[in-house]
Amino acid sequence: MDLNRRRVVVAAGLTPVLGGLSPLAWAQQAFESILMFVPAAPGGGWDGTARAIEAACKAAGLVGSFQFENVGGAAGMVGLPRFVNQRRGQGNAMMVGGSVMVGGGIANKSPVTIKDVTPLARLTEEAGVIVVPASSPHKTWKDLENALRAEPKAVSVAGGSSGGTDHLLLGLILRALGKNPREAAYVAFAGGGPATAAVLGAQVSAGISGYSEFAEHIRAGRLRPLAVSGNARIPGVDVPTLKEQGLDVTAANWRGVFGAPGITPSQRQALVDLLTRMHAAPAWKEVLDQRKWTDVFLTGDAFGQMLAADISATEAVMKDLGLA
Repeated sequence: MDLNRRRVVVAAGLTPVLGGLSPLAWAQQAFESILMFVPAAPGGGWDGTARAIEAACKAAGLVGSFQFENVGGAAGMVGLPRFVNQRRGQGNAMMVGGSVMVGGGIANKSPVTIKDVTPLARLTEEAGVIVVPASSPHKTWKDLENALRAEPKAVSVAGGSSGGTDHLLLGLILRALGKNPREAAYVAFAGGGPATAAVLGAQVSAGISGYSEFAEHIRAGRLRPLAVSGNARIPGVDVPTLKEQGLDVTAANWRGVFGAPGITPSQRQALVDLLTRMHAAPAWKEVLDQRKWTDVFLTGDAFGQMLAADISATEAVMKDLGLA
């Protein structure tokens, strides 16, 4: 099953506020400080997104300073209640999250979920990549596929938190191979950094994550990429898709930014305007190119509608795979 086909895709450009901004207003600092909450350990995709937002906003002169807080675990479900309870009503607080958090809330049956924060903007989408350590006996995707087909429980695969995009991708792969997704030997980590370390150390057979999280080690030859999960190859990256290699599976991981619960409409709009201006800045465009992130910018109510559709679709897929 194609996870992306279960989602609603909404096209959106820049919000109308840009048209009314004079050159002087464009140059003015939007916030003196931002409290940036990352519900994952340092070194992973959410943390990388948060740091990229900081760099782009500072380069554009939009924010004076950022204060970071990282609280990892359970696909964001450890940190999320803390953000909800401690930042309620704070108009300068933002949290990075995404599709992993949608699955995490469902898998963990969390009383606090992504529904309890304020959608601001979807920023990026990134295809997953399946990698093995350089020392792995699996030289090609077919080698790993054959091992999964023969005995899924013998092929340990590291990724993000249980129920997240990485976990779902492995479940979709196993089902496409005619195996029970519940047989997956999935090893969940609180963030991309620890998962990458496990793959590098050959503590697991393989790993799944967004390409940007493995890119440095792939370029250095420490990790071998076998397949990507998008509909097409990542531009500039010579790694075939699963579909090219005969497996009809695609999935992608979106990331976005959320405000605290209880903020006013004007506070929400100010944060949306900040992200809109950041998105238009050259520094952000450089980040997208460098990290091979797909630009899927969507703000405000349109993002909220997309989120509701994604929650519903993800829940259906997880039930199909026995993960919910």
